[in-house]
Amino acid sequence: MKQDVFFRAPAQAYQGSGSSQSLKSSVPVTPSAPQLPNLDTGGSEEEALMRGGSKSFFAASRLLPAAIRSAAVDLYAFCRVTDDAVDNSGASPRVMAELHERLDAIYAFASPISPEEWRTPLEASQKFSEQLRALPQIADRAFARVVRAYRLPKKIPLALLEGFQWDAQGRRYETIDDVYDYSARVAGTVGAMMALVMGVREARPMARACELGVAMQLTNIARDVGEDARMGRLYLPRLWMREEGLDPDAWLAQPSFGPALGRVVARVLDAADSLYRRAEEGVGFLPRRCRPAILAARHIYADIGRVITKAGYNSFDQRAVVSGRAKLQRLMLCMPAAIMAPRMARGHKPLPAIAFLVEAAGISMQHRPPRSVAEKAGWMVDLIIRLEERERQSQSSVG
Repeated sequence: MKQDVFFRAPAQAYQGSGSSQSLKSSVPVTPSAPQLPNLDTGGSEEEALMRGGSKSFFAASRLLPAAIRSAAVDLYAFCRVTDDAVDNSGASPRVMAELHERLDAIYAFASPISPEEWRTPLEASQKFSEQLRALPQIADRAFARVVRAYRLPKKIPLALLEGFQWDAQGRRYETIDDVYDYSARVAGTVGAMMALVMGVREARPMARACELGVAMQLTNIARDVGEDARMGRLYLPRLWMREEGLDPDAWLAQPSFGPALGRVVARVLDAADSLYRRAEEGVGFLPRRCRPAILAARHIYADIGRVITKAGYNSFDQRAVVSGRAKLQRLMLCMPAAIMAPRMARGHKPLPAIAFLVEAAGISMQHRPPRSVAEKAGWMVDLIIRLEERERQSQSSVG
């Protein structure tokens, strides 16, 4: 299934390969990151991957600040290229092994920036540029820039590859929890990486970002029922199908649409809508200039579900599409609402399927400097608590 789907440096914005034009921003963005020179002339290639692979995400991404959008495009390019490699090879063990080798190489080059490098950013960038030339793939070099600039934990893209491996194995999804587990890997991972790129520092908004990715993947599953079935794939919960009187294997052998299948699709969309509502709790934690794009992406994807609903939940005989005009209207409506979005005082417990992503992202979130006075005060309190706890543990071990 195709995916559709985040140290304060000197005052220089991330400059990746996500656009054919310069992506330096004259307005400070959060988080700022070291300038990483554009090694490739193929910047428009990464953007074309996003435009061709996910028109909804591409439309919403136009609202991101330039530096953040550049990193998002580079991130998406790597995810899309690896997904295509798996699909085009029939998910052969050789290709999966090669993808893991490529990821190992990326992380070998993209070690976090040291304090010495912060003091000499230009020299560090030039050195890093020369090192990256050893990576043969444009998408790998682009992703390495993002990994280095935003400290993306390796466990997150490893989970993405695990999701691709599940596709290769023809994994069966018995319950909605099984579908959540799959969606967390192929889409929740993208939400986690995008959140880190945008500067998320707390577990609650990180969970909401991962859940937004899961919600988008559920929408993809509901939209692509017919397309997936014709390729011999089934991502709908098999238990829900049996509850509607459908034998999953028999249906997959001779797929067709009927009221029973429509009710299963409706339940998947209901699950997605629940997660979309959760996701809005995290919007207020993002930098203001990032909020419109994320809120727009949430609503544009939810609109796909509304198109399916209007078609009587028949996504087998036709593919649900949100028109360009409708997307533009969403973009315009989301801009003022997103900028004024408040931080929600209370939140839901994270979906169990994404808990490991929140935990993995925590390592990087600890290295991100607080933005506001309130966050700085909270950071200091947390630091004192951690130090006291460490001292108590040390004393108890000695005793």
